[in-house]
Amino acid sequence: MTRIIADISISLDGFVTGPDPGPDNGLGMGGEALHKWAFSDDAGDRRILGEGTARSGAVVLGRRLFDQVDGPGGWDDTTGYGAGEVGKPAFVVVTSAPPESVRTADLDWTFVTTGLADAVAAARERAEAASAAAGTDLDVVLMGGGATIGSALEAGLVDVLALHLAPVVLGSGTLLFTGGARYSLVQRNALATSTATHLTYDIAR
Repeated sequence: MTRIIADISISLDGFVTGPDPGPDNGLGMGGEALHKWAFSDDAGDRRILGEGTARSGAVVLGRRLFDQVDGPGGWDDTTGYGAGEVGKPAFVVVTSAPPESVRTADLDWTFVTTGLADAVAAARERAEAASAAAGTDLDVVLMGGGATIGSALEAGLVDVLALHLAPVVLGSGTLLFTGGARYSLVQRNALATSTATHLTYDIAR
């Protein structure tokens, strides 16, 4: 069964970026500490990263995040989603209008202009097709940014919440949870490594 998994790194005080995020500094001031685990040599971190990308049949991201990863300082062969881990999944971008050009044209991009729910539905179709081809269940991963994942949670579109809790207090930035909704969670996994605590929750319906 294809699940919708929201997967994001977060600080101890609940921020998914540091202060003043912008086009040239998507994670804000100090925000790079949130993703230290993804570049770690810790065996637990490597396992979490590998398992996460291996389960990805399709990935959803918002337009601001797309502009960062597709920008001049964005993804390349060594820093893209799942680089060095598995084959690249399909990517679905929620946007008001498709970009005029795409730098990372070697990736499979779909641009959905009719809202987040339609983007998740399109990603589910891609993930189910990938599952059939691979002969195993693959999931839709919502990789962000924070506003996209927050909206998906509030809309009830998410089945699983995977948080990578970084040992940092950022003080301000982009909050994941803004107080607009309540969630009942069932903890399924917790793994502490040298750089993060990886937490997985099912969202109770």
